[in-house]
Amino acid sequence: MERPARRRVPRRLRTPYAPALVLALVAAGFAAWAGQDWYAAAHDDRAAYAVQRDRALAAGEQAVQNLNTLDHRDLDRGLDLWEASTTGELHEQLTAGRDDFAGQVKEAETVSTARVLSGAVTELDDRAGRARVLVALRVTIRAADGTRSDKDSRMLGELTRTDGRWKLSALGQAPVGGAPAG
Repeated sequence: MERPARRRVPRRLRTPYAPALVLALVAAGFAAWAGQDWYAAAHDDRAAYAVQRDRALAAGEQAVQNLNTLDHRDLDRGLDLWEASTTGELHEQLTAGRDDFAGQVKEAETVSTARVLSGAVTELDDRAGRARVLVALRVTIRAADGTRSDKDSRMLGELTRTDGRWKLSALGQAPVGGAPAG
């Protein structure tokens, strides 16, 4: 008995793994594309700049808040925080005038607390390690007689990066409305 002749089918059509192979190639191509896109984003200078901007803003807001908060009952802790938040000439001024200022605050028996309302980095030179911030805050002062007053103010601060941390190196009132800066 003779066997009927088998019809020859090309080998590639008989492979049951062909759809899986195509799917694997498509997945590998997508992974390569996504990996390249991720790598480009991770090494983009703009991302590193944004990180430094956010760090400078957070440090600037905290430092301005620290320098506007002081309790006569825990004066040393407050003044230590002032000194830890500053650098350069501002730090030297605070250190030099610490005793006189402490005496004035103890005598007045005041408590001031500050709350940051908003802030923005107005200038950033990451390479030089310098930044400027504008911070709006509300300062509440409680006097010895129990009276309380709130004052909203805008502060301009200059930051300097020292030992990898942003610290306040200058602080002043921001001009309001049409008042010239000076």
